[in-house]
Amino acid sequence: MITRMSELFVRTLREDPADAEVPSHRWLVRAGYIRRTAPGVYSWLPLGYKVLRNVERIIREEMDPISQEIHLPALLPREPYEATGRWEEYGANLFRLKDRRGNDYLLGPTHEEIFTLLVKDMCSSYKDLPLSLYQVQTKYRDEARPRAGLLRGREFVMKDSYSFDIDAEGLQKAYDAHRDAYIKIFNRLGFEYVIVAAMSGAMGGSASEEFLAIGENGEDTFVRSPGGYAANVEAVKTPVPEAISYEDAPAAHAEDTPDTPTIETLVAVSNDRYPRADRPWAAADTLKNLLLMIIHPDGSKEPLAIGLPGDREVDMKRLNAQLEPSEAEPFTEDDFARYSDLVKGYIGPQVLGEESATKIKFLVDPRVVSGTRWVTGANQPGRHVFDLVAGRDFTPDGTIEAAEIREGDPAPDGSGPLHLARGMEMGHIFQLGSKYAEALGLKVLDQNGKLVTVTMGSYGIGVSRAVAAVAENTSDDKGLCWPRELAPYDVQLVVAGKGDEIVTAAGDLAQRLDDLGVKVLLDDRKVTPGVKFADAELMGMPIVVVVGKGLADGVIEVRDRRSGERADVPVDEVTERILAATRS
Repeated sequence: MITRMSELFVRTLREDPADAEVPSHRWLVRAGYIRRTAPGVYSWLPLGYKVLRNVERIIREEMDPISQEIHLPALLPREPYEATGRWEEYGANLFRLKDRRGNDYLLGPTHEEIFTLLVKDMCSSYKDLPLSLYQVQTKYRDEARPRAGLLRGREFVMKDSYSFDIDAEGLQKAYDAHRDAYIKIFNRLGFEYVIVAAMSGAMGGSASEEFLAIGENGEDTFVRSPGGYAANVEAVKTPVPEAISYEDAPAAHAEDTPDTPTIETLVAVSNDRYPRADRPWAAADTLKNLLLMIIHPDGSKEPLAIGLPGDREVDMKRLNAQLEPSEAEPFTEDDFARYSDLVKGYIGPQVLGEESATKIKFLVDPRVVSGTRWVTGANQPGRHVFDLVAGRDFTPDGTIEAAEIREGDPAPDGSGPLHLARGMEMGHIFQLGSKYAEALGLKVLDQNGKLVTVTMGSYGIGVSRAVAAVAENTSDDKGLCWPRELAPYDVQLVVAGKGDEIVTAAGDLAQRLDDLGVKVLLDDRKVTPGVKFADAELMGMPIVVVVGKGLADGVIEVRDRRSGERADVPVDEVTERILAATRS
């Protein structure tokens, strides 16, 4: 069926929306694909909804061979999430509500619990497994700062699937099948992506990978090495140096280091007053000890000290990934007042650790190995300790991956220096194991008649996010530029003239294309050709056909939106030319 622009529910904008931060947000609103309803909540207009359904179609075509589609409610009871601990763990990100009887409900942010209970209700034997189920459904998360249009919203469409197996071998097969299906899906969606090792976080499980759409506006940082290593920065493991003998190390000694509140001033004073014979002091010789307060989902708090080389900063995203579902906040003045043994600006390991007087857990960067020597706080105003040796003079409570990853750092697998880039999370696959099955009692009888806990996998794709990711990757300075599999229409046919001959020729061409299965958007509006051309570039259909003054010379203009190529094609050849272009 031909769609006429004069009848289409659309309005394009000449100016960017005030809250637009990224290209996808700007162009999707300006081209009339989505409309803001509330912060982080968008209405899908006809053009946008067609793109969304095309993404869903691609996902279903690749998922149906390996999984069965179902549809679960978004309004969910509290009890299953309480059983797994996520009623509290989700914290403020969960939309909570009560019914008229005072019972607690939530709007589903994800559905592990409900899938688990459904399978528990219907499966009792190993003969019922393996099983894989999926759905495409709206999810809800109360983001504190919804931003970037569809990329970080409070309401979004997600494909989530779950596998159920009797053992780890079955889980691996399901995981591999989903991974292969995801590769096919993202290859078809038409944007550049990378598969990276990732943290499982609050989801739990033994392994996970993310599919990231590469883009400078992405909120995730990932790393790649020349040898093929790839990981989200949160998942990067620091190569641990060999321990060093400290038999010949001098005894630790405290020295006056006045006016050294920063690493830079400490290095300068150390080189001025206590110069080394072999080389100058550097920031990497210092041990920086940071105090944080850990906020648990139930609201309780506990202090944490982190020691790391002074030339590194703590990456809060990496740190919080290690602590999830808890979060870290910097120490406040009130926190320091409660721990009066700490001398702010000059804190040293000697007053840290669970065995110390402060009882503050002390975790260090993996580079702080036994035998390494440090300049660090003496916990006295204006004084630092030199030659403080790890393993001799202090013993941390453990290690933590919290330091920033920098360009050129060595890859954990030895495959070369790391390169940092930005990306948007589009898919995440997890080997969940038994976390949810244990919590909710999902067991089946095995071949020996013994009850065993089912092992699970979880696999998600951001469906509405994919629309934005493609827009980010394919738009230009004129507007959207859709890949053919996602475009709302194959052809935008512009009537660039008022004469009856032009109008009739455009209508006849639209009908011929429609009869051949080509999806046509016919711009028959009574506006100037300039407006129509601008809207065609803004809306981003793959092929733009212009029926105008060239018709008098027996030609019709065909434009390729992506390449910008234009050709005047004879009228009697134009149908075949367009048909070939839409199938290439």
